[in-house]
Amino acid sequence: MAYQGFAQEYLGIPAVTRAYTTACVLTTAAVQLEFITPFQLYFNPDLIFRKFQIWRLITNFLFFGPLGFSFFFNMIFLYRYCRMLEEGSFRGRTADFVFMFLFGGFLMTLFGLFASLFFLGQAFTIMLVYVWSRRNPYIRMNFFGLLNFQAPFLPWVLMGFSLLLGNSIIIDLLGIAVGHIYYFLEDVFPNQPGGKKLLLTPDFLKLVFDTPEEDPNYNPLPDDQPAADQDQNQPPPQ
Repeated sequence: MAYQGFAQEYLGIPAVTRAYTTACVLTTAAVQLEFITPFQLYFNPDLIFRKFQIWRLITNFLFFGPLGFSFFFNMIFLYRYCRMLEEGSFRGRTADFVFMFLFGGFLMTLFGLFASLFFLGQAFTIMLVYVWSRRNPYIRMNFFGLLNFQAPFLPWVLMGFSLLLGNSIIIDLLGIAVGHIYYFLEDVFPNQPGGKKLLLTPDFLKLVFDTPEEDPNYNPLPDDQPAADQDQNQPPPQ
C-alpha cells in the first residue's frame, strides 16, 4: 500500500517537473555510487565541440554536487518552484514551459562559453524562482523564520544566503539575469506600446507536448452521440 501511495503521488507530479527533478536525483545517485564521475558531466566547450561529447550540454544542468545540505536545499527549491510554475502560469501550456527551459538553458550555455562555469543547475533553479517571483509579486515570503518579504525579493535573498555560505554569487547572478530576460520578453515587452511577443513556441513542441483542444463547433454524427442524447420518445431499434 505504501508503494502504491508513493507511485500515485509521484505520477501526480506535473510531467516536466517530474522528469527534471528525477533526472537530477538519478544523476547525483549515479555519481554517489561511483557509476560515473563529475568529470564526465561538467560543462567543457573544448570537449563538447572538439570531442563531440554533446551530453555535457545537458548533464551540467543535472548535477548539483554530492549529497549534503547544498544538494537538498537546491532540490527543494527546484521541485517547489518548478512545480508551482507548471501548475500555475504554465498550466495547460506544457510546450511553452519546455520552451522556457530551452531558452534559459541556451542563454546560460552561451554565457558558459565565456566564463569558467562547470555546472549550471543552480543558475537554472534561480531562473525558475525569479520567473515565479515576478509573476506572483504580492505573495508574502518567510525565509527560515528570520526574514519576511514579498516574493520578488526571493532570488536576491537566496543570493545573499549563498554568499553567507561562502559560495560564489556569479551563478546566482546568471540565473537572475536569464530569468529577467525571459520575464521581460514574455511578460513586459509585449504589453508595451509598440511591443510584440518575441518568444514564440515552435509548433513541433506544441505538437509533442500539448494535447489538441476539442473544437467547440464540432457536431458528432448521430451514431457518435451518447445514448442519453437521443430522443427519449423514439422506440428502441429492432
